[in-house]
Amino acid sequence: MRSSEDLSIGQLASLSSVNLETIRYYERIGLMPEPHRTEGGHRLYQRVHLQRLLFIRRGRELGFGIEDIRMLLGLAEPGRRSCDEVQAIASAHLVEVRAKIADLTRLADILTETVHRCDGKRAPSCAVLEMLEAPAF
Repeated sequence: MRSSEDLSIGQLASLSSVNLETIRYYERIGLMPEPHRTEGGHRLYQRVHLQRLLFIRRGRELGFGIEDIRMLLGLAEPGRRSCDEVQAIASAHLVEVRAKIADLTRLADILTETVHRCDGKRAPSCAVLEMLEAPAF
């Protein structure tokens, strides 16, 4: 029996801005608990599912991997909060983020130099295209 607080997967997707297939994927890998189902097999979600999905979505937006989010979800459970463990996960992620920033900064420098070498005129060679071409073996 459906209550007025039940959400369909479409409503859950809309409220969370998460794709339907992504929600199903999160269920398959155990990030989202299986919802109750109607006699016809339709999923019935509750507000707790929405809250959890929003947590997952925000974690993914911040670049946390699935396994880190799984651990953070566990640590967010009542009575399981451990700032030390959360800090360790966040610190490791921060190292990864800083490495990506360094890589992107190097990429920006390379692209800036290459774009400045290109005069925009028709020529037999183009610095940008040359940078992208794979070396011949």
